Amino acid sequence: MAEQSEQPGQDAAAVRLLWGPPARPTRGPKPALSLEAIARAGIEVADAEGLAAVSMQRVAGLLDYTKMSLYRYVPGKAELIALMIEHTVGEPPPPSGAPWRDQLTDWAHRMAALLAAHPWVLDALSAPRLTGPRELAWLERVVAALDGQGLSGAERMDAAVLLVGHVRAIAEQQRQSREGSPEAELLRALGGLVMAHAERYPALAAALAEPGDGRDNAFDFGIERILDGLAALIDRRAGRL
Repeated sequence: MAEQSEQPGQDAAAVRLLWGPPARPTRGPKPALSLEAIARAGIEVADAEGLAAVSMQRVAGLLDYTKMSLYRYVPGKAELIALMIEHTVGEPPPPSGAPWRDQLTDWAHRMAALLAAHPWVLDALSAPRLTGPRELAWLERVVAALDGQGLSGAERMDAAVLLVGHVRAIAEQQRQSREGSPEAELLRALGGLVMAHAERYPALAAALAEPGDGRDNAFDFGIERILDGLAALIDRRAGRL
């Protein structure tokens, strides 16, 4: 990133910003800004114009500060985006006594809603960065929901990665869709071609010809199939299959 700090202490600064109490600036007047205010200004820009529009200059101007003043609080753009992610994701759903499947379904829908409300987060998550405590807490909820189900630690982690991957993939498809409905858009784009050449694509033609319920349910279908697979593995480990 253009504004990412190249100083040797960059990683330490990011750790301090995300995981430790904020350090007071070593020079200049008494701090008048908070990290939360800085993060929220960055989020405002990203929500309106996308992640590429976020810069130290834009955020400083939004806060009526100079760019150099902002560097007293945040070392660079990479750390700014890390703060923005932390404040955007917020705290995950609290632990509950619900069955593991219900917990993971609720988790997936909450994460999908977050990505729909803040599409720029998809871009931010794809770049190498230091993970903050709130983001890590979301992952903790998935792994904790599967505790005591007979799965190994590696399997619980793999399940979390699989679930996160599905949520992010569908969110990206929805973002790229001009109509907000990737399934409907795909059908409109390909349906006529497939039906016009049904003899060449008989399986596709037959599938499209079957009546449906009119819902775009790739998200729920994928979540249910992932959880079905986990349930089958859990049952097999418990000797129920």
